[in-house]
Amino acid sequence: MRKVVSGLFISLDGVVESPDKWQFNNFDEDMGVAMASHIAAEDAILLGRVTYQEWAPYWPTSSDEPYASHINNTTKYVVSTTLDKVEWKNSTLIKKNLAQEIGKLRQQPGKNIGVAGSPTLARFLLQNDLLDELILMVHPVVVGSGKRLFKDGDGLKRMKLVSSKTTRTGVAILTYQPV
Repeated sequence: MRKVVSGLFISLDGVVESPDKWQFNNFDEDMGVAMASHIAAEDAILLGRVTYQEWAPYWPTSSDEPYASHINNTTKYVVSTTLDKVEWKNSTLIKKNLAQEIGKLRQQPGKNIGVAGSPTLARFLLQNDLLDELILMVHPVVVGSGKRLFKDGDGLKRMKLVSSKTTRTGVAILTYQPV
């Protein structure tokens, strides 16, 4: 069975929003290797509505490799109850029955199903036992404000650390699985 895996850039204070504003001075060769490994292990991507709407205009014309080729050529499933259509190449809209649809995707042959960006979707998947792995790339920076991965009131969720690595620039790459 395929796994659903989310990887997120996150600050020390839990901010996941707009990492382009605070993470690139820490992006080193070690992170590049980790990212390449992550994308090589997936052949489908789940996107939330906000990430889809931010990325769809950017990535089709981007030359930021290797991710541009990967995201543009990989099958994407956009999770949204408000969108009526998706137009980015290889995209399919999931409007309802998310647990059932993810169950179907897991049963198909293939590699991991990655969750790209989409912290609200990642949090939902984790809280509803639909996420198999959570990879946090914890950057040595306090952002101060912005969307956080977890919110007050999220239910208790125990996790097991299955892998950890620190990059040359001090980013802790932590891989967790739900217990």
